[in-house]
Amino acid sequence: MRTPLPGLHGRLPPLGQLGPFIALALACAFFAASTERFFSGENLSLILQQVMVVGVIAIGQTLIILTAGIDLSCGMVMALGSIVMTKLAVELGLPVPLAIAAGIAVTAGFGLLNGLLVTRIKLPPFIVTLGTFNIAFAITQLYSGAQTITDLPDAMTWLGGTFSLGGAAVSYGTVLMVGLYLGVWFWLRETGAGRHVYAVGNNPEATRLVGIPTERVLLGTYVLAGAFYGVASLLAVARTGVGDPNAGQTENLDAITAVVLGGTSLFGGRGSVLGSLAGAVVVGVLRNGLTLMGVSSVYQVLVTGILVILAVAVDQLSRRGGR
Repeated sequence: MRTPLPGLHGRLPPLGQLGPFIALALACAFFAASTERFFSGENLSLILQQVMVVGVIAIGQTLIILTAGIDLSCGMVMALGSIVMTKLAVELGLPVPLAIAAGIAVTAGFGLLNGLLVTRIKLPPFIVTLGTFNIAFAITQLYSGAQTITDLPDAMTWLGGTFSLGGAAVSYGTVLMVGLYLGVWFWLRETGAGRHVYAVGNNPEATRLVGIPTERVLLGTYVLAGAFYGVASLLAVARTGVGDPNAGQTENLDAITAVVLGGTSLFGGRGSVLGSLAGAVVVGVLRNGLTLMGVSSVYQVLVTGILVILAVAVDQLSRRGGR
């Protein structure tokens, strides 16, 4: 009987991490065979531009889900950040960098609020972020007067601009999104602070007993996630060219969908942030491909919902099998 090559299994990524990329490849192959327009450079660039806001929100959502939490407020916090930075720039005439910094500070502040309620008062993340979702929505409507902010400075929409790459128009925001994913992937994989995030999600009590300050890690994770929502605010403004007070009402579910499809366990401690990027692109590919095929948007939502349930079911079954 021949023995397998030593160390080969250890060099191969787990199937759970490969799953999102396999699903992405299959989806692309299916739509490429179904419609000639799918694999055009213009269409692929459009898909990336459409997912860049949710993609950056999904980075923060991934960090929180890795700690066995969840953030339902992310979309509305993003919308509040976009209103803050656009109103400060347009109505108060603040320099664009300062207005952007203020918007990100507000979203990070909401992350701090979520983190304090979870770590200090020990409230469930689901309830905390459901409450702050409504708080952020109310503040956004009141602060904006339910009015869209227009006539933005060019510097605030620069990330929505594009450059040519292989005949396709690639937006600067897409480049920023990919860069953020690579940076967070490296941080989680190669630094002690990043590995602490996994440890807290996997077994918080054991992590505390070995001397890692679990509450500080959790609090920092929520604040960092809030900062990423602020970056997503800027990308939303750059993409649309306005500050929209009605934005962000579905992005929370879209971000959770991307993270779940990307293979991150809702039970914490397991997953890859690059998988979340693949999950976000999978959703974008499905919606774009079905639109090109003339399929109603209702069925797009149906397919996405089925995929989420399947992804969570696979995660649950894999956990049971690992016991």
